Amino acid sequence: MDLFNHRLRLHADPSRVVVRPFHIAWAGGIGAPPSRTERLVAEVLEMSAEEARNQLEIVLKDFEARHWQTRRVFMTRYDQIEDLLGLDGSTIGDEKRQLIGAYFCHEYSYAAAALMNPSAVPHFDQSGMPPGSQRILMSMRAVGEGHISSVAFREGIITDQNQLKLAPEPPFATATDVVGAGENEVPTGQVTVYRHRDSTLSGTVIFPITKAQSKGLEDMRIVRFEHEDGTFEWIGTYTAYNGSEIQSELMRTKDFRAFDLVPMTGSASRNKGMALFPRKIGGQYMMMGRQDGENLFLLKSDSLTHWDEGEKILTPVFPWELVQIGNCGPPIEIDEGWLLLTHGVGAMRKYSIGAALLDKDDPSKVLGRTREPILAAKDQDREGYVPNVVYSCGAIRHGDSLFLPYGIADSSIGFAFVAISELLAAM
Repeated sequence: MDLFNHRLRLHADPSRVVVRPFHIAWAGGIGAPPSRTERLVAEVLEMSAEEARNQLEIVLKDFEARHWQTRRVFMTRYDQIEDLLGLDGSTIGDEKRQLIGAYFCHEYSYAAAALMNPSAVPHFDQSGMPPGSQRILMSMRAVGEGHISSVAFREGIITDQNQLKLAPEPPFATATDVVGAGENEVPTGQVTVYRHRDSTLSGTVIFPITKAQSKGLEDMRIVRFEHEDGTFEWIGTYTAYNGSEIQSELMRTKDFRAFDLVPMTGSASRNKGMALFPRKIGGQYMMMGRQDGENLFLLKSDSLTHWDEGEKILTPVFPWELVQIGNCGPPIEIDEGWLLLTHGVGAMRKYSIGAALLDKDDPSKVLGRTREPILAAKDQDREGYVPNVVYSCGAIRHGDSLFLPYGIADSSIGFAFVAISELLAAM
């Protein structure tokens, strides 16, 4: 099989930073001594106007060139502290308010440790694309300080000549905001986060928000889902991790401005690696999942958010996948059926990527699968945080080919193109 590996690689980048809230333990209450938060604010309020101005200038000299609308970020953070302490902002000058906000912010390098496990979908804006070209959108798992994972995005264009051009990242990255959560208040359940109106998608990062997500949003598999009325929605399945437990959740968006982060229910939601089919089949929603850590199951549901046990349809067969198999993203509809990319784990815990073909009307029927991997860790793709791993969370069909972004050694991202006809011939 002739697989074309693009020369481009995306790597961890500690220079990519965002401003995040810095939370100090709150211990206030009737009769309690002043909290650290109250003490800090009091110290700033006691400064003379000149001292506050000088201190703010020092902060801005260090950080204003590194962030987008730094003063606005500080003022927004001050507003949260004002609500917490019941301050009267009308009696506090702008410079002191900005300085208070700065004391409750910190820089976070969201992709310092790794950039990996991408998923690709058609972009919501295809205007101006010449024949043979398609605008794409990728979600990526970015790993930063404390090994906490967040979701980053990147836009680009692919062509029928195996060309790839990514949109440049803006100099400043911005985090999505959640509306309505108070200081030291951790949301639970479903939340909605928003991209700032002036931020590009390639510069937007979704951070963990809820208690269930506190240690990471991992391995989003994103799909453009077509509803029965012909409307589209972009849905990503991902793993929320709190340090000890995992929970499968959905990201849902129609405009990539507002993102609903929705926990799933049901016995299947306790597992990782769920991948949604891009439309209903036979009146039901369907997912691929791995319920036992070893085999692949077809899940069916009448609800997008509730998933119970499914039917085992694929088990490890070939040497490169004998330890376990899983999916590498949502199934892709082609004329011959549903093309499902898989990953297999073999000797020495080496990860490889293969494929299977499922019946279009009844995906529980396996029509074929590759005897050999289409992509395996070798040469420059072997070294990294977790060696000997290639892994994808979703490819995209482009004409007669697949565009396959993939994670390398849990550290970086590579890109490949493969002809669908050659993929089917290898089954």
